Amino acid sequence: MSANKIQHKVNHVALVVDCSGSMRPHESQLIRVVDEFVAGLKAESDSLGHETRISLYSFDHRVENLVWDMDVKHLPSMRGLYQVNNGATALIEASLKSLDDLGHIWEEYGEHSFLQIVVTDGEENASGGDRRHDGDMAILGPWLDRITAKMGGLPGHWTSAILVPNSLAKRTAQNYGFPAGNIAIWDADSQKGVEEAIGTVRAAATSFLRGREHGVRGTKNLFAVGQDISVDEVRANLEPIPADKYRLLKVDKEVEIRPFVNSHPGVTYERGSCYYQLGARAQVQQNKEVIVVEKDTDRAYTGDAARSLLFGTGVQGTVSVKAGNNPKLEVYVQSRSVNRKLKPNTRLLIML
Repeated sequence: MSANKIQHKVNHVALVVDCSGSMRPHESQLIRVVDEFVAGLKAESDSLGHETRISLYSFDHRVENLVWDMDVKHLPSMRGLYQVNNGATALIEASLKSLDDLGHIWEEYGEHSFLQIVVTDGEENASGGDRRHDGDMAILGPWLDRITAKMGGLPGHWTSAILVPNSLAKRTAQNYGFPAGNIAIWDADSQKGVEEAIGTVRAAATSFLRGREHGVRGTKNLFAVGQDISVDEVRANLEPIPADKYRLLKVDKEVEIRPFVNSHPGVTYERGSCYYQLGARAQVQQNKEVIVVEKDTDRAYTGDAARSLLFGTGVQGTVSVKAGNNPKLEVYVQSRSVNRKLKPNTRLLIML
């Protein structure tokens, strides 16, 4: 009997969102884009045949569970659930609370994976007591010990990630135990910041779900793209570019894009005709085209489906991504800058 048993995939996603006073300018937009994020989870889960369940938390100096392990197909809008308050930021307490809660889920049947994503525009200042008022920083010590122990002891099928507002907050998150590859920076001061942040989260969640199809149940490189797609998927979904319509140039040292292109015979720099190889984290705007190249053959593919294949169905706006480790494929992003610095040991694709 056990040989015929269906071991279905169950994904438990916890989205933990800052609701402290500094989030007030983003409140209405955050509700909309979180709803879009949930819709993306539903669409991707349906296409893959997964069961995906979502929990939502908000936090200021208090942590509140808004939705608990609900099938994404039945989740109502965040409207009426999420509300910005005037409190401080209990970041550690919120991160721990959501992880501890997920730990109560029974995993005896099915193949379970857990994904926690925290979104904050500030740094810890309230776990164990609101230190805006009492000034007692010593109380934070036990919380630091707890979160580093928790993060260090997560099983391999658990993934914990966070979006933070700046480089200092990124280093702090690493000290808490968040893997460097699971930390992304978002612009908490811009009008489009929240939309870009959730776009980044949505692309990451899509990558996570697709990775499950390849046997990956947890990752320490969540905010990377291209690592979860195959050559067969690229050939099936994208359009091949004729070999005489593009060239690939090797970049040996850091150099500006325009003089680099113009130094090669037979090509002249034209804005929008060049595509840099995605490596370290980059902001990819909605109007930027992407190309996927087979490493072994240098065959290039693009088309309307390219962004969806890489970032997820329906992901809008700017996404903050870096290249994942894919032994067969490379990702190239359109550049319209005349002074973009090309990185050494990469390549540049030029459309002719």
